[in-house]
Amino acid sequence: MQISARLAMWMCLVFGLVCAGAALTALTGAPTVADAAEREASYGYAAFWGFLALVAAVFGVLSWMMAKGKLGTVE
Repeated sequence: MQISARLAMWMCLVFGLVCAGAALTALTGAPTVADAAEREASYGYAAFWGFLALVAAVFGVLSWMMAKGKLGTVE
């Protein structure tokens, strides 16, 4: 199965937005957690989801560049 560069770009955008939303939810909810260990775990989850959003953004930009032909010809 082959995925076009344009489809990969849109899929990265959707996945990145979902990951950014999860990170934002974890960050905004962390101060309300009473237990310090659980609060730190919430910040760790937020960092993980933020990292995944960053990876999705990088691959989305690479897919966009491939779709525009900036990384070589698309066959």
